[in-house]
Amino acid sequence: MIALLTSPEAWAALLTLTALEIVLGIDNVIFLSVIVSRIPRQQAKRARQIGLALALVFRILLLSLLVWLIGLTQPMLTLSDMAFSWRDIILIGGGLFLIGKATHEIHAEVEARDGESDAAPRGSAFFWVIVQIIVIDMVFSLDSIITAIGMAQDLEIMIAAVVIACFIMYASSSPVARFVAEHPTTKMLALTFLVLIGVALVADGFKFHIPRGYIYFAITFSAAVELFNVLARRNRKKAVN
Repeated sequence: MIALLTSPEAWAALLTLTALEIVLGIDNVIFLSVIVSRIPRQQAKRARQIGLALALVFRILLLSLLVWLIGLTQPMLTLSDMAFSWRDIILIGGGLFLIGKATHEIHAEVEARDGESDAAPRGSAFFWVIVQIIVIDMVFSLDSIITAIGMAQDLEIMIAAVVIACFIMYASSSPVARFVAEHPTTKMLALTFLVLIGVALVADGFKFHIPRGYIYFAITFSAAVELFNVLARRNRKKAVN
């Protein structure tokens, strides 16, 4: 442990892996911000806290099960000369879940059927939000930790990077969720991001890797355009008043 603290290579690995985990955590933060927007504010705050705590627990748990996790990448099913591991199946299932959930939410936004979801009991709505958070946390955690294993050799560095990234996700989740709730067009944009991320997960499951740099560039560019639109609307309101 002392050797790691005094090793420049270990610090470089920690910084690189932390940055990567933060970037990979953007998916989680976007999903959380969208999924909690339909429940009361106090419940939404609690759901975000539970979701991010589960994200941290899942990641550390997966790190402690490295042998089992590596086993998930071994082929277990072959269809039409294409071998699928448990990791592939989980990524495909998680990607389809994201696409389906985002499409359902986009449909609700476009059709303006908010009354249907508001009519559900609050306790039931909160329960289903937590269930969906658990499902997607498992998928994102698996993808994140397998990436971490490929980048670092020391378990201590992996755990430190994951913990730091989760704390940064926690700090950023509340402002992001508030911004999404206050700007409906931003929520629609976030939902399209989830469709894009879901497609990337399904593609990974079918061994067709889409470089994440392309996806994050598209997200960053679209978010920047939307930010300018929000600022322009705010300036127009000030001019009218």
